[in-house]
Amino acid sequence: MLQEFRFEMLAKFGYAARGAVFFLVATLALFSSVGGRRPESKSAISSVLDQPFGKIWVGMIGAGLICFVAWRLAQALADSDGHGSDVKGLIVRGSLFGSAVTYMGLGSYALGHSILADGGGEGAGEKGLAAWIISQPFGSYLAITIGVALFVGGIVTILKGLTRKFEKYIRIPDSPSWLTYVCVYGLAARGVVFAVVGVLFAYTGIQVDPDRAGGMADALEWMRQLPGGSVIFVVMGTGLAAFGVYNLVAARYRTVSGPSMANLKRVVRSPFD
Repeated sequence: MLQEFRFEMLAKFGYAARGAVFFLVATLALFSSVGGRRPESKSAISSVLDQPFGKIWVGMIGAGLICFVAWRLAQALADSDGHGSDVKGLIVRGSLFGSAVTYMGLGSYALGHSILADGGGEGAGEKGLAAWIISQPFGSYLAITIGVALFVGGIVTILKGLTRKFEKYIRIPDSPSWLTYVCVYGLAARGVVFAVVGVLFAYTGIQVDPDRAGGMADALEWMRQLPGGSVIFVVMGTGLAAFGVYNLVAARYRTVSGPSMANLKRVVRSPFD
């Protein structure tokens, strides 16, 4: 019981931190012409440093994201949500592990800026990662594979929202309520942006040009160039704010099950088998 309580606190603090990040990203997107910062995760965190008690807030976000990493690892390695070990379950758990790696980098970035004088520049992380991947043997094919995986992950996220599969773990009182529809909107918008990031990453591999890679800011800017792009941009930016709401709803209502001791022992023992 105590173990499950601890994992519940980790998960809920983590979801709240991720929600805060996406609120900040959405704010940067919707007011990008005013603030001058790119609407992406690192820029969002850096923008908080300029506020009163900025380092404290950034430190709390960083700590929350590290808690979110711990929860993602419990989902991926110890199968806390019971996805199983068949092909579908392993794919889901693999995506959760990828999420853990991503947020480990973002959480470390936030803590670095909170604790140290400089935790590293904002930089274009996706372009740096793409350059490293392409420099490896068969790197262009690997970049294409990653891009396809990101695109598929985006489609899955869209479907998760539209089919309301998230309600398997998130029980909102009096559902369906306006919160339910905000969550659907947020997941769909996040999925679209995620899919576009995947397309940009795959195009990097096809062109063997890391400058073609991009993150959320580049995906939003690409959509802005489409016919009716200004409207699409606002819809997607507002959708990212809705995804922030989804995370806060998860922080409040998500069912969290700590990994069983048997699963934990198996995870710890397996590298030595």
